[in-house]
Amino acid sequence: MDRSQDAAAFLKSRRDRVTPDKAGVFGSGRRRVPGLRREEVAFLAGVSVDYYVRMERGDLRGVSAEVLDALARALRLDEAETAYLHDLAAAAGPGARRRREKPAEQALRPALRQFLDAVTGAPVVVENRPGDIVAGNALGRALYAPVLDSAAGRGNFSRFLFLDPAAREFWPEWELVGDQIVASLRSIAGSHPHDRSLTDHIGELVIRSDDFRVRWAAHDVRFHRTGTKRLHHPEVGDLELDYETMTFPACPELRMSAYTAAAGTPSAERLALLGSLAASADRAADGTGTRSGAERER
Repeated sequence: MDRSQDAAAFLKSRRDRVTPDKAGVFGSGRRRVPGLRREEVAFLAGVSVDYYVRMERGDLRGVSAEVLDALARALRLDEAETAYLHDLAAAAGPGARRRREKPAEQALRPALRQFLDAVTGAPVVVENRPGDIVAGNALGRALYAPVLDSAAGRGNFSRFLFLDPAAREFWPEWELVGDQIVASLRSIAGSHPHDRSLTDHIGELVIRSDDFRVRWAAHDVRFHRTGTKRLHHPEVGDLELDYETMTFPACPELRMSAYTAAAGTPSAERLALLGSLAASADRAADGTGTRSGAERER
């Protein structure tokens, strides 16, 4: 990916989004741009017009953290967007081309696997930066069985979402989920520009999916930390689940998501049913010699 082009497109898209009223710019006469003019952004950020034009052309080399923060305030960037702007500048800095990411670790530490197996009341899955499900407890594997079993998705969230038509039934709010997953991928890519597996994954989706390509070109970014997922599971029906996502200091290339349903809700009852079905399937597999859940993990 061309980081300078990313920087240029990101800054222009954010400038176009900020209206003069929102920025407190008044009496500016007839306008030919949907948002702020370059000189208005420069004024609000406290830099010269020439300096801002240089940045919007994608040249963030040597731009200080203070200037980046001032620019973020001028463009009304949120936390994820501000972090992404800093990541773009870091990737443009001296020596950036020499940095290499640690290869993604596919084999989980035994203690982490023991922890996953010990969690029985809530679905838990672990994924890498591209979104491959690399591990999960029994309930997590059951929850995301459509993703894991998809020939097109191959156990990857965004590949399943954009390349398998079944995703539109699994995620009733498909458009929203698509926006969120792509924005999260762009945020991750901004902080890990040299992760080859991630850039290859994004490149594949840009080529193979028009829906992904349009969203990627929007340059939206978001953190994937907490929220609500609405799913239609083929075995138990509609589920509304709250989730929390966290990373591991010892394995920063991996992140874990845990899902819960509010007590006494239909989703809680259906999640309990899914757990019973998963436990029965595991017992049957153990009795027939079929591969265990751990062996089915990527």
